Amino acid sequence: MLEGVGDVAHAVKTLSDAGILSPGRVLEAPLIGRAAMKWGVGPAGAYAVTASTSPDVVAIVDEKGTLTYRDVHRRTNALAHALSARGVKKGDKVAIMCRNHRGFIDASVAVSKLGADLVYLNTGFAGPQLVDVAKREDVAALIYDQEFDNLLEDISSLPRFLGWADNEVTAGDVASLDALIVEESDERDPPSPGGSNRIIILTSGTTGAPKGASRGGQGGLQGAVALLSRIPLHTNDVTVIAAPLFHSWGFSHFMAGASLGSTLVLQRAFDPEATLRAIDENKARVLAVVPVMMQRLLDLPPETRSRYDTSSLEVVAVSGSALPGPLATDFMDAFGDVVYNLYGSTEVAVATIASPQQLRAAPGTAGSPPRGTTVKIFDADGNELATGATGRIFVGNELLFEGYTGGGSKERINGLMSSGDVGHLDDNGLLFVEGRDDEMIVSGGENVFPAEVEDLLANHDAVADVAVIGVDDEKFGQRLKAFVVRDPGASVTDEELKDYVRANLARYKIPRDVEFVDELPRNATGKVLKRELRERTG
Repeated sequence: MLEGVGDVAHAVKTLSDAGILSPGRVLEAPLIGRAAMKWGVGPAGAYAVTASTSPDVVAIVDEKGTLTYRDVHRRTNALAHALSARGVKKGDKVAIMCRNHRGFIDASVAVSKLGADLVYLNTGFAGPQLVDVAKREDVAALIYDQEFDNLLEDISSLPRFLGWADNEVTAGDVASLDALIVEESDERDPPSPGGSNRIIILTSGTTGAPKGASRGGQGGLQGAVALLSRIPLHTNDVTVIAAPLFHSWGFSHFMAGASLGSTLVLQRAFDPEATLRAIDENKARVLAVVPVMMQRLLDLPPETRSRYDTSSLEVVAVSGSALPGPLATDFMDAFGDVVYNLYGSTEVAVATIASPQQLRAAPGTAGSPPRGTTVKIFDADGNELATGATGRIFVGNELLFEGYTGGGSKERINGLMSSGDVGHLDDNGLLFVEGRDDEMIVSGGENVFPAEVEDLLANHDAVADVAVIGVDDEKFGQRLKAFVVRDPGASVTDEELKDYVRANLARYKIPRDVEFVDELPRNATGKVLKRELRERTG
């Protein structure tokens, strides 16, 4: 909750700057209030509110065309009735495994209108992971894209619906959402569920099995104020969401866009040139990405990039994994000073946000906390560390998750929650993330965080991508091993890369081994799957 006159004034200014508290919106307060009271503050409420105030604004642009907010409201009313008739009810958990398209939004809003909880599945999951999550979360129904049909054979007993059908003829007995919407004649509002449903977003699973992180209400007003106070999103923006909607970062823009009455431009798969085309054709002001997508945009030949007008782009909001300093500055050199880097996690939500000015002045920074958020650095014994000292990052705000659905939570100290990372704060209060706290290795008695070595190697002209891990060593306990993807056409040896590290970092940070690979294993949000690299090393 907001506390004190200062917090309220800050919130009012932030929401006014975003256009939410414009004079016209104030006059619509009764409509907004009724919709919010009926549907709560989740996906159902966000779309119902905007449908009541801006029904003719385009809500979605995807491969199938456009839908207005009125269209979405009517479609999801019909779909809610159809799902209810097929057994979905308040308190059930409905799993959604969909790419970025209208089916994801239709499913999320319709399920929320029934008061059922949403479980978002990573589209990069393998069959065994899906079975494990479905059982652990006690999923009652499944909505998925037809391309994933072969992964779901072991959970075929669940009621199933297609969020996207590649071919209605081959869909068999599984009904598509579009078919259910067409068949359902009742577009009236279903009964109010009596509050907001729960949203369960899975952790990335890069260091172990993915866990369900539960939230109710999505942080309410403070969550909106925290994001909008540092990233200048506005009402009626056109936003290309390239980040996966099932991920907390993509989901944040899905919810923010609906609340702001934005037009969301969606593509089922990320393609760098298609993304530039979408920005050009739709005159998008906002692009939501993960860092690896920025790199792929930069990797396009200059003649390809020059074919598209991206001058409308004012905000490139990035999160989901570490943003290397050179990538941020290179991207801004190409597209302008438009990058806003959010650091957080599924568990702690927003921790810090870096503006373009901060990224220019201190490349590699994760920024500073928004108002209402506290970030502190603690040592292994729970003592707060001084400025500049590296330790465990802890975050405090009203957006912290409720706990893992399978039990347990993150460590807490004095009301602050561990982000799972290590880093330090500088004299200007800027946070620098140095790596995962479980990735630190001890080599010859020295503590080494792979991220520092990765950032350095990533800046080498011949390196396109890199990951560093610790491997067992009889003499030193552990040693560093680097996996390197060369730039196309570049020629560099392992010794040249070692010499490069030797010239810039301490000797104990030099990788003993360098393995050149064609690509690094990554999940759908761009995070490197280091457990696979460790398994490969043995």
